[in-house]
Amino acid sequence: MEAKANGPSVNAGRVMDGPTNPMVTPLLTDLYQFTMAYAYWKAGKHNDRAVFDLYFRKNPFGGEFTVFAGLEECIKLIANFKLTEEEISFICETLPGSCEEGFVKYLRNIDCSDVEVYAISEGTVVFPKVPLLRVEGPVAVVQLLETPVLNLVNFASLVATNAARHRLVAGKSKMLLEFGLRRAQGPDGAISASKYCYIGGFDATSNVAAGRFFGIPLRGTHSHAFVSSFMSPDEILERSLHRSDGSSTCEDFVSLVQSWLSKIQWSKALGNSVGETNQSELAAFTSYALAFPNNFVALVDTYDVMRSGVPNFCAVALALNDLGYKSVGIRLDSGDLAYLSGEARKIFQIIEKEFELPGFGKTSITASNDLNEETLDALNKQGHEVDCYGIGTYLVTCYAQAALGCVFKLVEINNQPRIKLSEDVSKVSIPCKKRCYRLYGREGYSLVDIMTGENEPCPKVGERILCRHPFNESKRAYVVPQRVEELLKCYWPGKSGKVREELPALKDIRDHCIKQLEQMRPDHIRRLNPTPYKVSVSAKLYDFIHFLWLNEAPVGELQ
Repeated sequence: MEAKANGPSVNAGRVMDGPTNPMVTPLLTDLYQFTMAYAYWKAGKHNDRAVFDLYFRKNPFGGEFTVFAGLEECIKLIANFKLTEEEISFICETLPGSCEEGFVKYLRNIDCSDVEVYAISEGTVVFPKVPLLRVEGPVAVVQLLETPVLNLVNFASLVATNAARHRLVAGKSKMLLEFGLRRAQGPDGAISASKYCYIGGFDATSNVAAGRFFGIPLRGTHSHAFVSSFMSPDEILERSLHRSDGSSTCEDFVSLVQSWLSKIQWSKALGNSVGETNQSELAAFTSYALAFPNNFVALVDTYDVMRSGVPNFCAVALALNDLGYKSVGIRLDSGDLAYLSGEARKIFQIIEKEFELPGFGKTSITASNDLNEETLDALNKQGHEVDCYGIGTYLVTCYAQAALGCVFKLVEINNQPRIKLSEDVSKVSIPCKKRCYRLYGREGYSLVDIMTGENEPCPKVGERILCRHPFNESKRAYVVPQRVEELLKCYWPGKSGKVREELPALKDIRDHCIKQLEQMRPDHIRRLNPTPYKVSVSAKLYDFIHFLWLNEAPVGELQ
């Protein structure tokens, strides 16, 4: 199944699809956005040209990187931003006091045709203070976009980052499956998590709706209930199975499985270690194999992994092999995953050698059971034979951190830069419309992100540039970049006439995310004690920030 395009392009006569969740409308906002819009309108300021930056102040999960996600849904919202008559009536009834008819007329005509959106590409590794989106337009309209845009970016970026962290711990070679639907925070939390876990590096999901909406590959087998629902092989009524090439039919597949189980039990190579297995489990496995001979995976821990589950799986897998089918593998959902995976692998390897079955020793082993970053790290340290992880609760709920904390701050209005001050320096905003660049070193790794004023010249390859910490005057360094990448691109041009960046396919965003992580220095993305990535401003912007800060901060008086 191919991942679908991440939203259609806007062609002549064609309107972009709306947000995935139909609840994402202009009313998905805080009340104060509408009270401010009314106040702007009353003051005649509603069409003032404003520039807002969306950014975050601190990386999540104790790490030093974040994966930006949610851009597509923001653009879909902006492309379809229009209030209905029913929504306008509700707003007018909700606002304190009474709305003037002129404001009602104004609401009827609101759209985002005069809004411009510049953003970092979705799936990019990003850092604090650097704008993920810059939104320009009439101040009242852009304020109405604030809350829904924050809502669409915050969780998306958080869960994509969580997925990327799991991928980094698991390693490139392991398959990662998102199994979080039943534990997610409601339907939207589940659908969003499936999409953004895929962007963050997961390979597939169990969420059928997400597979349909986004084209994410689907994976899933059976539960313990399926295994325990069988009582004996006598319950299997349809016992025949065609060979994989269709050349003949095995009329009693159940008997073939039993004969293989007997061979396994008498195998000298296994040291006669396999005794009587649970026959109801064997019946369940056999029945599932008859239904899905090309995709047979067995959950082997319903009764006893090593005494029953693994031998029963092997008997069914060997019977399928006789008919030209190749089994996929087993799933472990409890117990000591490192030990059990190792013991199962030994049995697979013995059977490969004993019965001359090339490749059987590499039969896939999937582990699930409330896995998280710490569990994966512990398994790596212990040593294990797991090929694939099914991860749910801790992944989709972002159990380790509740929210990312993106903010949406005014940085310019009517071409006048604005700054938000605070006693907490981390909350001081960086004023004016900016351009953002990523500078790369000789080894191909990114060295630093730098923000400049809109009209400053672009950093050039091979030319030394001074990079300054936005607020700490002693932190500065010269950089001679070997490659320069401009980060902000136009994704919604409004009336500017600029060329709009196309929204890429979901798989392309995933590939971009994986490539981005490869371009980061390992110490920036390691799990324990990562090195902070440098975010800087140009010397000219540094001087302007501090000039504006001094200009706006009131001067105290000592009595």
